[in-house]
Amino acid sequence: MLILVAIILGIVEGLTEFLPVSSTGHLILAGDILNFTGDRANTFEVFIQLGAILAVVWLYRDRFIGLLQLRHNKGLQGKRGLMLLGLTTLPALVVGFLLHDFIKDHLFQPQTVALGLAVGGIALIVFERFKHTNKTISLDTITARQALKIGLFQLLALWPGVSRSASTIVGGMILGLDRKTAAEYSFLIAVPVMIAATGFDLLKSLSSLQGSDIPLFAAGFITAFISALLAVKYFIQFVQRFGFAGFGVYRIILAILVLIILV
Repeated sequence: MLILVAIILGIVEGLTEFLPVSSTGHLILAGDILNFTGDRANTFEVFIQLGAILAVVWLYRDRFIGLLQLRHNKGLQGKRGLMLLGLTTLPALVVGFLLHDFIKDHLFQPQTVALGLAVGGIALIVFERFKHTNKTISLDTITARQALKIGLFQLLALWPGVSRSASTIVGGMILGLDRKTAAEYSFLIAVPVMIAATGFDLLKSLSSLQGSDIPLFAAGFITAFISALLAVKYFIQFVQRFGFAGFGVYRIILAILVLIILV
């Protein structure tokens, strides 16, 4: 039964990590429904995020290889590319480190997740009602100022349920990125911030794990990787055609269902 739970949670993580619906919120809610909670469950939910990260690294492997070619210094490559990713990642790393324990102790609850889902859903619907000026239509033309400001938008995702993907994509579009560029940049910046966040969490909780947990964690990791591959591959096509309003409606409905269940 635990392996089945791991597979279900792995699918949930992979499908929601890069969509504007909050993977953290979904994992908290799914864990409560499946009665999979506690320290081991928290560590498991952190670990399977690495599977989703690996999916992005694989799909955008040429981009990441370009980042490692330090002799390049233009576009989103080499030293300039690493500088842009660093500017976007820095605010979440600093604030997340300072508030880590407070967020874990007070915000990782179904009620707070429901609030984050609802507010974020309303924001997505309202956002779609305005026209957007798309001056940046390529990852290679993102400026340092845009990169830093997207990082500030990413801070909103420290509240579980808001969604890192939603905050960075919408923030990017407000700053002039088109849908495709904003979505792809959101995928790329997920890698450093999620590696830092998951690494920090895992270091604090590894002592509570046992060898018998390996099959459980492996099942979740693999299913998160596969489902994230599918989600990332088709997400850009979906939002270019239908926009974000549908995700906003889904978030509001889910928030209402959570509150009804809690009541």
